[in-house]
Amino acid sequence: MEPNLIIEAIKFMILGMGVVFGFLAIMIVILKIQGNLLPKLFPEKKENSVQTKPMSNKGPAANQSAKIAAISAAIQHHNNVKG
Repeated sequence: MEPNLIIEAIKFMILGMGVVFGFLAIMIVILKIQGNLLPKLFPEKKENSVQTKPMSNKGPAANQSAKIAAISAAIQHHNNVKG
């Protein structure tokens, strides 16, 4: 092959990789700016809702019965869908 064609191929490869690298660098900068700007423009609203305690604080008996109820419901749903 001619050395001129190999040099041209290498130039195109470097140009292509440079374009991709530049695009990704610009995209990262834009996403970081967006990540910092959006929370300032649209802050999250805090709701004053009543917080419920998780089931694990009610004791092991309530937790065990909740697990049994969930398993029973899943088996019943599976049987209804199956047949």
